[in-house]
Amino acid sequence: MIRDFEADEIDPLAVGAWILGTGGGGSPYLSQLNLKKLYGEGKRCRLIDPLALDDNDMVAVVSKMGAPLVGQERLLNPVHLARAMQVAEDYTGKKFRAVMAVEIGGGNALSPFLAGAILDVPVVDADAMGRAYPEAQMTSFAIGDLQMYPLTLVDCRGSEAIVTKAPTWKWMERVSRAICTEVGSTASTCKAPRTGREVKDWGVLNTVTKAIGLGRAVMAAQAAHSDPVQAVLDYEGGKQLFRGKVTDVDRTTTGGFLRGTATIEGLDGDRGSTLTLAFQNEWAVAFRDGEPIAMTPDLVCLLDSVSGEAIGTETVRYGQRVTAVALPAPAILQTPKGLQHVGPRAFGYDIDFRSVFSA
Repeated sequence: MIRDFEADEIDPLAVGAWILGTGGGGSPYLSQLNLKKLYGEGKRCRLIDPLALDDNDMVAVVSKMGAPLVGQERLLNPVHLARAMQVAEDYTGKKFRAVMAVEIGGGNALSPFLAGAILDVPVVDADAMGRAYPEAQMTSFAIGDLQMYPLTLVDCRGSEAIVTKAPTWKWMERVSRAICTEVGSTASTCKAPRTGREVKDWGVLNTVTKAIGLGRAVMAAQAAHSDPVQAVLDYEGGKQLFRGKVTDVDRTTTGGFLRGTATIEGLDGDRGSTLTLAFQNEWAVAFRDGEPIAMTPDLVCLLDSVSGEAIGTETVRYGQRVTAVALPAPAILQTPKGLQHVGPRAFGYDIDFRSVFSA
């Protein structure tokens, strides 16, 4: 099934994807503006059910790659996302039937819509993470041991690169990250093409619809002057971790990533305690008074306590009143193979994964 993606779905998608991005994926604001501009020029997007793909259909997997903070300074041009797809088509000699997001997080959830609007290619209602992660090997396609090449990369100067082969997903990450860092820690990419069969078997399905629904729930709560944070928890079956005020942010852009910690002093029922959120583009582990209480692959999200909207690792700042919550992770990320790719140890933490949602 293919349906029109309506203009009034842009904002809910952005709100929901920013929450599901767990602090990463880049702020969706600029992508929202770009997509609205394209709609104002008469461009349109279509959304295709992943189960409607033919097994042999070729699907592009696009993203904006790099450090989120840099993306706030060097603005995205949607043409580069479309060009990354065209470079991949030229190299493989195959046309894409559809395009999808590598992650349903933040601005990257809108990346396929920008490329799809320009090239008139439908967007698949799926992604490869069910959230956002910083590295190439942290996808459901990598967990499934699918081929990781070719990858195409286009930067704002018009530079074009193709990684034609890599021995492993981690090496694809290292090589492509080095190129991205060299061109300024931000670029548009088209990952290894996927077949319709691979998307159906290994994609995280219906996440665009999920993000739109979550965004609408938050916006409805805002309009009704009810608690939008509770709306997030109710919609996703999440749990509140901590409520407080941001008192310190330590972050640096290095190696093409945004890394650091945010410190939150407790308020209300959490007064007297401190929450520290460690991040690598996304929130990875939450420590309450030094003890880990939530961790990847559970979605650790930081929300504005009043609006319920997400706060990213590049936008968190001193004085914000915030609520940290945890949302359930896709099942594939919680398998033994999935935890090898995206569990705490994949980020350098010597911690056994313990879900907030375990009985």
